[in-house]
Amino acid sequence: MKFTDGFWQVRPGVTPVYAAEAYDIDARQTPDGDRLVVTAPTKVIASRGDTLNRPTLTVSLSSPMAGVVTVRVEHHRGRRPGSSFDLVGQEAGHGSAAVADGVGTLTSGDLSAVVTPGAPWDLRFTATDPDGTRRVLTGSGHKSLGHVTLAPGAEVSRGVVGNARVQGADAPTSDTFVHAQLDLGVGELVYGLGERFGPLVKNGQTVDIWNADGGTSSEQAYKNVPFYLTNHGYGVLVDHPGHVSFEVGSEAVERVQFSVPGESLVFHVIGGGTPEAVLERYTQLTGRPAHVPAWSYGLWLSTSFTTDYDEATVTSFVDEMAARQLPVSVFHFDCFWMREFAWCDFEWDPRVFPDPTGMLGRLHDKDLRVCVWINPYIGQASALFDEAVEGGYLVMNPDGSVWQWDLWQAGMGLVDFTNPDATAWYQSKLRALVDQGVDCFKTDFGERIPLDVVYADGSDPERMHNWYTQLYNRAVFEVLEETRGKGDAVLFARSATAGGQQMPVHWGGDNTSSFPSMAETLRGGLSLALSGFGFWSHDIGGFEGTPDPAVFKRWVQFGLLSSHSRFHGSSSYRVPWAFDEEAVDVTRAFTELKLRLMPYLYAAGLEASARGIPVMRPMPLAFPDDPTASYCDRQYLLGADLLVAPVFSASGDVEYWLPAGSWTNWFTGEVVPGGVWRREQHGFDTLPLWVREGAVLPLSTRTDRPDHDYHEALEFRAFPGAGGAGSRDVTVTAPDGRAVSYAVSFDAEGRTTVA
Repeated sequence: MKFTDGFWQVRPGVTPVYAAEAYDIDARQTPDGDRLVVTAPTKVIASRGDTLNRPTLTVSLSSPMAGVVTVRVEHHRGRRPGSSFDLVGQEAGHGSAAVADGVGTLTSGDLSAVVTPGAPWDLRFTATDPDGTRRVLTGSGHKSLGHVTLAPGAEVSRGVVGNARVQGADAPTSDTFVHAQLDLGVGELVYGLGERFGPLVKNGQTVDIWNADGGTSSEQAYKNVPFYLTNHGYGVLVDHPGHVSFEVGSEAVERVQFSVPGESLVFHVIGGGTPEAVLERYTQLTGRPAHVPAWSYGLWLSTSFTTDYDEATVTSFVDEMAARQLPVSVFHFDCFWMREFAWCDFEWDPRVFPDPTGMLGRLHDKDLRVCVWINPYIGQASALFDEAVEGGYLVMNPDGSVWQWDLWQAGMGLVDFTNPDATAWYQSKLRALVDQGVDCFKTDFGERIPLDVVYADGSDPERMHNWYTQLYNRAVFEVLEETRGKGDAVLFARSATAGGQQMPVHWGGDNTSSFPSMAETLRGGLSLALSGFGFWSHDIGGFEGTPDPAVFKRWVQFGLLSSHSRFHGSSSYRVPWAFDEEAVDVTRAFTELKLRLMPYLYAAGLEASARGIPVMRPMPLAFPDDPTASYCDRQYLLGADLLVAPVFSASGDVEYWLPAGSWTNWFTGEVVPGGVWRREQHGFDTLPLWVREGAVLPLSTRTDRPDHDYHEALEFRAFPGAGGAGSRDVTVTAPDGRAVSYAVSFDAEGRTTVA
């Protein structure tokens, strides 16, 4: 939220007060751990009279886990703060507080917060490096902690205080805000903040954390996460599940500012030293991604959205894919598996699917898993609407009536997942589908959540807007874990917030069928990966419109070198022969490539679940010491050793950065030195795919399915590069959980010997 008018002035109607000094610093011991409590008046106290009629901020510092410091800034502490995120990794007993010579220090692991007494206000966060050196990560200085009051008429509009009403994503207005600013060092770059489709580096941007259904071509996003990390070795989570506004060097250009409505602000500074270590700590705090089943890595084929389809159509797609030797693992039924106007009633449309149980059995006989589309809305035409009203399962208006609108489904209501009975009722409908033969769910929507409503548990609607998707996806994921077992549950989810990574997989939302949209889709996925999400997918070919054959074939390459791969569109099918015969060949080649890579990809997925490191790794995460890689958002590492640079042009021209070291071309075996920009032209049978020097990849000899015993169909391919002979221990885990460590030696030509 921009409150100032340049460096010296504030905007009309804005009255800010700032922490002017640390007047009193107190170290306290509590059952949950040590804390520092600082009285921070908004004027330097020169006499006793200055303590009167003076707004004061209370700043408390504590630690929820090793290497993390929590800062709580409060104006009026008696105001009900509302809900915060579920910090599943929080533990009591962390943090050691002390005051020496007036200086307050809270230390947790390798991270310390230091408060200097007196004026000006000064809070520093320091890290201890492995060699014992202490360095300053960031800090909060003069005019960095503030409480802001808006005069009547000074309203908020998408991050700017002015005279206009709220625009765009309908973020709420407020009369008061609390904001904090943290310093940006020279050359410091900011990443994360959820799924964002603009530049990967967030410096200079205004980012509103407010879930919205805005497609992939605007500043709005489906998955907003108030967490960022920087290349200076730390991250920040603002612990507010509602509207958070970030100014990333875009108001005070030397600082990141974040503001929330109300009277208090809580944020966590997360140390680590490297982006990987920060992500590990962040996902330990907010939850690691669940393990996803091996079958989910295979190709997903969809009916698309508004196309005409019935069982005959579905069967024809599946059989033709098989006839053309195009392995499919999952078939997805989009919205119109249910009757129009009735979404969601969880009943198959009898006009086109008269025998759904039999059809699901026939698809299973073809060795397919089945996914169906759902959302959290109940249309007025649905038979379930009256049932939900009678049970009190829908979100209400303040006057006691059911909240409804006509956007999406006529007269639809919204399931109230704060009501345990409503959640159990909704889950019972899903269990019936699982019993019928459904294997997983596409949890669409969850972003269009109103503010002028009442929840069963009294939740603040502003805080529930983003948090709603967590309750929605959790309700569905719990059913799958209960019925299919942990490790076999998987969603295809669109909306999320902090902690949503616990319930994979997420896809990138509604893009268009063009090369620019393909590139913005990747940027969104990389930004999400830097926000703690380990698994990610997207609509191959683009959702809106029909891609030309070149776009489709390039997107096939990209999609099948993503963690999860789905053909899906809006008003046209995405079967490859609908484009040209070469699209069939490209689909076959890259599907088989992904299936060959399954032992390697499955291991990367296990690492994502164990450590929080994403399967698709943005270049700044994989190469934190490479200043060129810091800005690269058209390429990524797939796992630890494969560099992928999708082609975003009709001509096949591609430009990308090959980091330092020796790299081997996957397709040709050519070995080249890195540390260079490369410009190449590729046909549809290749793209830049390079293997890191010294890598030994476990590969499958099977190209028919992703889920099998990898130990029975295993080979190793070594890539010595310029490094010559060597050896590596490679652990291969099969889908049944059996893990075997192989000692693999290789010579300078890459020939392998397995002990």
